[in-house]
Amino acid sequence: MPDERENIKSRYTADREIPGSFEGETVTRRRFMVGTVNLAGAGATLAFTLPALAFALGPVFERQKATWEDIGPPSRFNPNTYVPVNFTQQPGIGDVGKTTAYVRRYNPAIDGERGPKDEWEEFIAISTRCAHLGCPVRYVSAAERFICPCHGGVYDKLGKVNGGPPVRPLDRFYTRQRGGQVQIGPRFSVNSELHRFSPRDPGEPLDGIGPILYPPRPSTAKLPKP
Repeated sequence: MPDERENIKSRYTADREIPGSFEGETVTRRRFMVGTVNLAGAGATLAFTLPALAFALGPVFERQKATWEDIGPPSRFNPNTYVPVNFTQQPGIGDVGKTTAYVRRYNPAIDGERGPKDEWEEFIAISTRCAHLGCPVRYVSAAERFICPCHGGVYDKLGKVNGGPPVRPLDRFYTRQRGGQVQIGPRFSVNSELHRFSPRDPGEPLDGIGPILYPPRPSTAKLPKP
């Protein structure tokens, strides 16, 4: 019976009769140089790609901090008419971080006799960013409608879709009272029943399987807890 050990190849290059081999050598010079060059190339590639990936993906996983800003005393807002308010939504980036919201006091005749859901709904603050592609909408008092000039989106007085291409109602902002001032805070999205969701981008529906098809970004995966 043949010895199986005879079929085992030697680890030394000379025993394997590799051209240019030296006695006691286990790796040929060519294989060593090829491996070294490949390793150096992989290191150089990582040195270029990792910082770029970190720069591109870092902000996605950085959870946004909730900020609040005074927008005036409660007497500034009434339950029947919206007041446009400019405020800083994202501090630290200048005018680019500013936005506008239409604010009014909670009105049982408009919002329902049930009363505010909680302390964040005593004042209704509706975003001016269209839920279709993000164009700025404006409130037309005579028609009691929010109108988007870009693609004909129309919303009712609650911000629900009345017509056009928008896929969900206008976003809203948390509000609260502190020190005799009304404060406006983080943005949140709502579906057709005005149930709250973590902020979504324009064009992402929130009814049916919408929340599954369009999950929130990691930075806003959870509703803020002011």
